[in-house]
Amino acid sequence: MLPDWLKYDLHRRWERFAERSGSAGLRGLVNEHPLAVAILTAGSILLLVVIAVVQLLPDKPTPVRVLDREWYYDLNTGRLFVAGTGLTPPIEAPSGPLATGAPAGVRACVLAYADDPNESERFIGFLETTAAGGSAVRPSAQPAYRNAATEWARGKLLRRVADKTWVPADSKQGQSILNEAFAPNAQGERPCYCQPE
Repeated sequence: MLPDWLKYDLHRRWERFAERSGSAGLRGLVNEHPLAVAILTAGSILLLVVIAVVQLLPDKPTPVRVLDREWYYDLNTGRLFVAGTGLTPPIEAPSGPLATGAPAGVRACVLAYADDPNESERFIGFLETTAAGGSAVRPSAQPAYRNAATEWARGKLLRRVADKTWVPADSKQGQSILNEAFAPNAQGERPCYCQPE
């Protein structure tokens, strides 16, 4: 509560301000134009409701680009090529089959540390194929749990481009290849998958 002397002083100052401004003060203005005050109040409330609704609306979802093509590697030529997504490697390669008659195309995990990489900034992290019959040789010690990584690794074989031997993705050697491919660079940045143009 304000002391009486302060209330009196504030009231006197308000009256002087109203006299100087040439109006009867805010109270007098409200008494003279009640409809204008009601319209102004309704407009303010409407504006507040519109702002609240706009703020509460969810943002437009970011459009998701569905991959319809993936990188593949031609084992005969050592070159990348693009084919449809969801194919189970090995697939037919542009150069034809291997000397054994098997298809020469395997999936390539093409990575880069740059956001919008050019061809020289991209690198092949690892190659991926499936074992004969669609299932890789499983290591003897099976994990008791299943997660997305173990499900992804089931039946897949991996190798580096320079390697000659394929290893199961869920083996220690396979995990080593994955860790090496996704290792951070000197600035601590991890590589990201590069989608084919």
